[in-house]
Amino acid sequence: MRILFSSLGSHGHTYPLLPLAVAAREQGHDILYAVDSEFHAVVAKLGFTVIDAGLSIGEAFSQANSLHGTSAFTREMLRQTASDAFGSVLPRAYAADLAPVLERDKPDLVVFEIINPGAGIAAMRAGIPVVCHGFGKVDEMMVPATMIDPLMEYLTELGIALPNGQHFGLGAPYLDIFPPSLQDLDHLKGVERIPVRPVPFAEREPLPGWVLEHRRPLVYLTFGTAFAGLELIQRAVAGLSRLDAEVLVATGPQVEASLVADAPDNVHVMSWVPQADLLAHADLVVHHGGSGTTVSALTTGLPQLVLPQGADQFRNGELVATANLGAHLVGEQFTADAVHETAARLLNDAAVHDAVEGIRLEIAAMPAPAEVVPKLVELAG
Repeated sequence: MRILFSSLGSHGHTYPLLPLAVAAREQGHDILYAVDSEFHAVVAKLGFTVIDAGLSIGEAFSQANSLHGTSAFTREMLRQTASDAFGSVLPRAYAADLAPVLERDKPDLVVFEIINPGAGIAAMRAGIPVVCHGFGKVDEMMVPATMIDPLMEYLTELGIALPNGQHFGLGAPYLDIFPPSLQDLDHLKGVERIPVRPVPFAEREPLPGWVLEHRRPLVYLTFGTAFAGLELIQRAVAGLSRLDAEVLVATGPQVEASLVADAPDNVHVMSWVPQADLLAHADLVVHHGGSGTTVSALTTGLPQLVLPQGADQFRNGELVATANLGAHLVGEQFTADAVHETAARLLNDAAVHDAVEGIRLEIAAMPAPAEVVPKLVELAG
């Protein structure tokens, strides 16, 4: 069978789909992966046929801003820009680019991630079965109304009516990698929900020797690939460095690692780490609340301290705190002293450790990607 997977080009949107795509390839299926050029190398390494489609999120934001007279990013326009980019610019770009690909390559099934409905729209127009793949909790934060409106305008132009009001999922069967006890199942009513175990993915690279040999607790700090800033990292480091622990900081592509200067000896600064591998050695994750890092920490059974900066991160931080899986510090609460005090508590909080172990076991009981591949074959008809 030939399956086309498609996601937006970012770590948080692409990485969650890769374990299932790999499992399908290992079971003998022909895998095409459609994504913008920034992620071609990642999917090519996995042995997939690379399909160039859509445009980067940054390019989409520029095009969205140009609709309002400027290509420059401004924080004041962020909500409108995001609505136009995710609700109109990106869906239209992916749908247009994939239409001739689907006609040429004729996949039996298209799997699209929930914030990339353009790939699903192209498949629906071509009469190809579609499946939506999630990456976190599905609620009004994942699919806000401001993004639904421009998407609905596009669907109306195409004469496509969706069942059950499932706008971004397009009413398709839904591959859900989020643990059911934390998921908003009411939001998925009327949709065929297919649980699949989240498997943290990372490009392979050896971990530093000290990580494998560390004797003190290991605290991992990241603000992800899109929301990191030097001041944020420095403020968090100022608190974490006072712990009796080793602190590994991944600055990401937005911040040059060398700028995090004068760090104490227990702070190790790197631009990038293979996060999926690192988490197996960590004792606490301090992060921005991106869905990818949140789910990976849940899967590994790690307490989390969430320092949210935007998008669905505030919701994820609140979820972590409410379920006693860790804590979150929002806005003015995020101080060096508060980071130190909260991290110290989480490293030794037995109730939190019991809670994260419970979620880890719940996730471990979900069907592995390899077990879900036969369901894809069934859905392809």
